[in-house]
Amino acid sequence: MNVNGGRPQLSGTFGAVSSTHWLPSAAAMAVLEKGGNAFDAAAAAGFVLQVVEPHFNGLGGEVPIVSYRASTDRVQVVCGQGPTPASATADSIRRLGLNQIPGSGLLPAVVPGAFGAWMRLLAEHGTLPLADVLDHAIGYAENGFPLLTGAADAIEVMAPLFETEWLESGRVYLPDGRPPAAGSRFRNPALAQTYKRLLREATAAGGGHQAQLAAAEDAFYRGFVAEAIDSFVSTTEVLDSTGRRNKGFLTGQDMADWRATVEESAQVRYGNCTVHKPGPWSQSPVFLQQLALLDGFDLRRMGLDSAEYIHTVAECAKLAFADREAWYGDPDHGDVPLGTLLSAAYTEERRRLVEAKAASVLRPGSPDGRAPHIPEQVPDVLPPSRDHWMNQIRNGLPTVVRAAEARTDTCTIVVADRFGNMVAAVPSGGWLKSSPVVPGTGLSLGTRAQTMTLEQGHLNSFGPGRRPRTTLSPSLVLRDGKPVLAFGTPGGDRQDQWTLGFFLAVTEFGLDLQSATETLAFHTDHFAASFTPHEAHPRKLVVERDCDPGVVEELRTRGHEVELVPEQSLGKVCAVGVDRERDLLLAAASPRGRQSYAAAR
Repeated sequence: MNVNGGRPQLSGTFGAVSSTHWLPSAAAMAVLEKGGNAFDAAAAAGFVLQVVEPHFNGLGGEVPIVSYRASTDRVQVVCGQGPTPASATADSIRRLGLNQIPGSGLLPAVVPGAFGAWMRLLAEHGTLPLADVLDHAIGYAENGFPLLTGAADAIEVMAPLFETEWLESGRVYLPDGRPPAAGSRFRNPALAQTYKRLLREATAAGGGHQAQLAAAEDAFYRGFVAEAIDSFVSTTEVLDSTGRRNKGFLTGQDMADWRATVEESAQVRYGNCTVHKPGPWSQSPVFLQQLALLDGFDLRRMGLDSAEYIHTVAECAKLAFADREAWYGDPDHGDVPLGTLLSAAYTEERRRLVEAKAASVLRPGSPDGRAPHIPEQVPDVLPPSRDHWMNQIRNGLPTVVRAAEARTDTCTIVVADRFGNMVAAVPSGGWLKSSPVVPGTGLSLGTRAQTMTLEQGHLNSFGPGRRPRTTLSPSLVLRDGKPVLAFGTPGGDRQDQWTLGFFLAVTEFGLDLQSATETLAFHTDHFAASFTPHEAHPRKLVVERDCDPGVVEELRTRGHEVELVPEQSLGKVCAVGVDRERDLLLAAASPRGRQSYAAAR
């Protein structure tokens, strides 16, 4: 456990930002310096992330955003998770001889929600012209940026597919016909032109701030971007992880019919804090359920990173994620019993299931007496392939999967400003590995529908107009009604376990934000993964190997199948906060991955 940390906690009075890449962090601070607020800065960073982390997110992806606005004293959530197309049905997938929705290609494509979510956030709370928000993203796409090693690796692995099948991806990601080197200056001119045209159409619309944002949104969802997507998806059969070429379901009408929604947050009280999360169309409430369960244990007595502490946290995670599997989904299309799942009586009943030995089965609860059901995951038997890229796209995660490697996909942005505003966002989707670039746009479509089940009647069933249950999970915390902390991490299903460890290190053990990002990380893979092929590993507990050997041995004695992974390899927690006693803004970024950076002034 590294509680002293190699980096200091940053503090300032003007602004605090943290993200999973240094360039978006710099862009966010530059926007604050220009007079923008936290909402302007977060959006600017979000668009830069789409450019500089194309293996983790993109303009065709999605983002949930949770924020606090000081002038209204309110927390709200912007849902940037686009729904499935109107023609998407389970039968249409089964007719292809499939048991699961593929993790790549066009079949799992949903309405791109990220652009609409950022436009909605800016319309609700932003102050700067759209040109100032998009300026940094346009500059990096047009003039270039240093390519991350992870992005270069993904492009190199996918190059044979880009050269022979996904030809537009080849035009974007194989400049001069070959994979770019890590650290080289990389450009995406097609994406730059898309941003610039969106801005031109917004500016040409005239009017004030709101009118221009509406025009940009219209250009994306009912204009040239939607037209390009409709034309490509409706006329192109794309080679995907099935080993066959398939068309998708997404249409321009699906895009025209959608708009990002503003919603109330899900929340729970923990100690003197109120923790706010997106709703059950995401996995976010598992964080709240874990907190509710853990509130009945004396974690401080156990000690940070003791065997009893790790065991208790992992067992509560198993219970919360079992409920995710049984009860989470789009509440617009089913009765999600979230109130009961977070209630004291239900939580107390579930807490009694935590025993001294590791649970070996998944145990969802019965809220309001309803019988739980977890869909069976039946992997598709696909023809063997000698192509490395084919084996990679059969795993729905965005990153190139290497043996014994932690999978820390997705991005994070958190911002706090001098006005008292705070924003947390976790963008993802539209990554280069899982779907071909749409010609003329520089963007790939998101493949989030792969997280759904073909089993009808479940709350997360694949069907028309439904939001897939996303793994994306930003967090915002209030104390005495005022924001004190915002945080997030990449990591798919593990996000709400890694950020939980960070949060407990701060609230239960008094660590500063930076030290808390550097403490020992661990997670359980006891439940089915959200991404195709939805593998589960009952009793598996993954722990960074700087864990005390005696603790590891005791965990194994308790029945956990402990897998040790390299030190400082799990997650990339980014956080901002407010020290109300000292009247300071705080910022921290995990050193894991060597690319997350915070800034404070």
